[in-house]
Amino acid sequence: MDIQKQVEIIKRGAAGIVSEEELVKKLEAAQKENRPLRIKAGFDPTAPDIHIGHTVLLRKLRQFQDLGHEVYFLIGDFTAQIGDPTGRSAIRKTLSKEEARENARTYQMQVSKILDLDKIKVVFNSDWFEKMSVARFLGLTMHTTVSQMAQREDFKKRLDNNQDVSLLEFMYPILQGYDSVFLHADVELGGTDQIFNLLQGREMQRDFGQEPQVVITMPLLEGTDGVNKMSKSLGNYVAINDRPQDMFGKLMSISDELMVKYYTLLTDENIDAVRAMHPKDAKVKLAKLIITQYYSSNIAEQAAEEFSRVFSSGELPQDMPEFRISGEMPIVDVVVASGQVKSKNEVRRLIQQGGLVFEGQRVSDVNAKVSAPGVLKIGSRRFLRIIA
Repeated sequence: MDIQKQVEIIKRGAAGIVSEEELVKKLEAAQKENRPLRIKAGFDPTAPDIHIGHTVLLRKLRQFQDLGHEVYFLIGDFTAQIGDPTGRSAIRKTLSKEEARENARTYQMQVSKILDLDKIKVVFNSDWFEKMSVARFLGLTMHTTVSQMAQREDFKKRLDNNQDVSLLEFMYPILQGYDSVFLHADVELGGTDQIFNLLQGREMQRDFGQEPQVVITMPLLEGTDGVNKMSKSLGNYVAINDRPQDMFGKLMSISDELMVKYYTLLTDENIDAVRAMHPKDAKVKLAKLIITQYYSSNIAEQAAEEFSRVFSSGELPQDMPEFRISGEMPIVDVVVASGQVKSKNEVRRLIQQGGLVFEGQRVSDVNAKVSAPGVLKIGSRRFLRIIA
């Protein structure tokens, strides 16, 4: 493919490239030598589920795949045991190797919905770091200084507030940089919050006599609240393993302004054509497109029909989870035991906010009990059929 056309595809949705001139040179050299570029993206398996915020990066990797380049899907099972300090206001809890490996297995299954696993190289950075001698490992620290680390924005903020920064956290960007050295990466992708770590890779490659990688940063996707970065801990996420009906409802709840960003980063649609559509129609189409990516067009249509029936016509969904009770049971326990909400405190907050409705009646007492069958509406989109 023409170099300029490749650059246009690579630039779509990207927040920044360091540098575009270097990218063009690398693409020209690869074409002339008839070899693919080595594209690296690292993922710390800190949680078992992937949400559509993660797919911004994965979709860009797929574009590189489709352009014929070689993608290295780096699972940071070693660095996950340290914990990425990016954006953290306190020392991050580390993972055990067993937890990191288990999450990694789940990651590979989920990313197969986006990437062609037959055409990527899945690598684990424990494969090289665990074989390093202590002397060589400590030698990596010579490629940066404490003063450089202390100027990193999130570290600087914590130090200014007299909050601790561990020496282990200082190691994280150094190790991520060495990953690029070990893989001889031509290009590394990451979120805009990763720029310090990504540039560290360029500097370390120079120190090791390699041509520095091109750094491509992708925007961070705001969650359904339209304010914060998409995160499971904030509850503003759309997981790629969510039920289609839940995905549809969540995507219909985003703002019109955020919808355009979702289109840009999560689809290949023409943005001018999207802007010309009625916002509601555009949002319905967006939800269908995203559900189709992870399920099928038929399931996307069914989710749209279900949403219309439930939220426009006020009917109950045809398919809802069921939970069987025996005798009388606190309604808070029912919601948690059914798996609809993770904690009792969260259910109590829902009740206080008027977000729990049983058989058309709002539940106002956090100590309420249920003994009869019926339908429980949890929040704005979830339903649970209780069987006595």
